[in-house]
Amino acid sequence: MKKTTIIILVALVAVSALIAFRLASNKKVIDAKNQLPANTNVAIPVTAATVAEGSVDQQLVKTGNLIPFKEADVMATVAGKVIRVNFDLGSSVRQGATLVQVDSKLKELSLEATELQVDKLKKDVTRYNTLLAGNATTEIQVNETNYNYKNALNQAEQIKKQIQDANVQAPISGRIVKKNIEPGEFVNVGTSLGTILDVSRLKVQVLVNEKDVYSLREGQSVRVSADVFPNRLFEGRISYIAPQGNEEHNYPVEITLSNGNLLKAGTFVNVDFSQKSKQQALQIPRSALVASIKAPYVYVVENGKARQRVITIGRDFGDTVEVTGGLAAGEQVVTTGQLNLSDGSAVQVTK
Repeated sequence: MKKTTIIILVALVAVSALIAFRLASNKKVIDAKNQLPANTNVAIPVTAATVAEGSVDQQLVKTGNLIPFKEADVMATVAGKVIRVNFDLGSSVRQGATLVQVDSKLKELSLEATELQVDKLKKDVTRYNTLLAGNATTEIQVNETNYNYKNALNQAEQIKKQIQDANVQAPISGRIVKKNIEPGEFVNVGTSLGTILDVSRLKVQVLVNEKDVYSLREGQSVRVSADVFPNRLFEGRISYIAPQGNEEHNYPVEITLSNGNLLKAGTFVNVDFSQKSKQQALQIPRSALVASIKAPYVYVVENGKARQRVITIGRDFGDTVEVTGGLAAGEQVVTTGQLNLSDGSAVQVTK
């Protein structure tokens, strides 16, 4: 019995030794596999794409803020004391309506005196012409009387204009959005008495690039939308296309739309020109991006090595993205294999 037990114990020890030997051998193999290759110059296979400009296949949509169709200040054209104000903040006024009356009593008295002088001189002109016909006066006297008569007429017209200007009229139709005057105040020529906005129609001005502006025409219908009315479209028309662009080759375009008392000046809107944009943009495949769009960088292939390059991203076109900074047309960016790369890694571009 003891002999059998000894044999079993010896067998167990032998099996344990064999298992330990096998585990040690396997560990050596695993460690060998985990070791980095001694040759660090081995080129990592990657695929790459060339940075190039491409057409932007999307709707031509521009954004802007609505502005009033017309805006005008109510200005004082004579100096004096305000005796009447015929409007309040928010009042609707018509063009030509009298909004402010400035005291013109002294002007009216001056006009009466001048008109009396005009009547007298008119009679003198008639009398001296009769005398001249009978050789009872000189031509010099007649000319002087005519001169005084015409000068008095001119003075009377000037005073009438000053009295007329004392009644300040609305330069446009619209609503009062500023009221700067009250009865009893003194105003000088050029004082702003209030502001009128014509919001029966509204305008929006946008910039359109050179490639797209040539496909637009004045009078063309466009669709306008606003976030405040998400399920509604407003019809607008191109009322002006600038004949000259700015330094960036963008052209101001003005769109006019009927308000219908819904939209307000200052509202942010989108203008859809209902056509495809022909704009060019520098683009790369989305797969070339490393990290997120908020903090993007790519690997650029330079002389067989991968160089990390921080870039600026513009619009997202789906499979491609616009690059607005950090890359130039003709450069190669890695599209697969970036996870094995670091700045300066040797690479081999494969197809």
